[in-house]
Amino acid sequence: METIALKEPTVSPSTKVLQTVLGKAFPAYEELIDTITSKDYGMNVEWRYYNDGKAWLCKAQYKKKTVLWLSAGDHYFRTAFYFTEKACSGIFALDIDEAIKREFRDVKHIGKLIPLVTRVTQKKQLRDVLKLVEYKKGLK
Repeated sequence: METIALKEPTVSPSTKVLQTVLGKAFPAYEELIDTITSKDYGMNVEWRYYNDGKAWLCKAQYKKKTVLWLSAGDHYFRTAFYFTEKACSGIFALDIDEAIKREFRDVKHIGKLIPLVTRVTQKKQLRDVLKLVEYKKGLK
């Protein structure tokens, strides 16, 4: 099981801290944040320490809707999207990696929500993440 980095409440995820933790994945993180906070996407991001998980997480929102959660690992970051049963079928119609769809099909539900998690280590993986962002933003 992979462990989440950024567990220390007094060490906020500054650019320098994120560069150290993410390593080679930092350029992909930086591009994702730059893209989703651009005028085209219009999202806001906020890093916060959550006591329940004892870690720093980044929440990305469009207006008041939480689109994704981001956590940092050792040389990677994870994005987590949460969908209702009703929104799931649209995932399988997206032009994204089949491995993501396979994992999503088999994932354990969390109450009424179904998590879709991606592990990102390089920029080329952002294509799928951004397709998921667009899909989630478009849901009612």
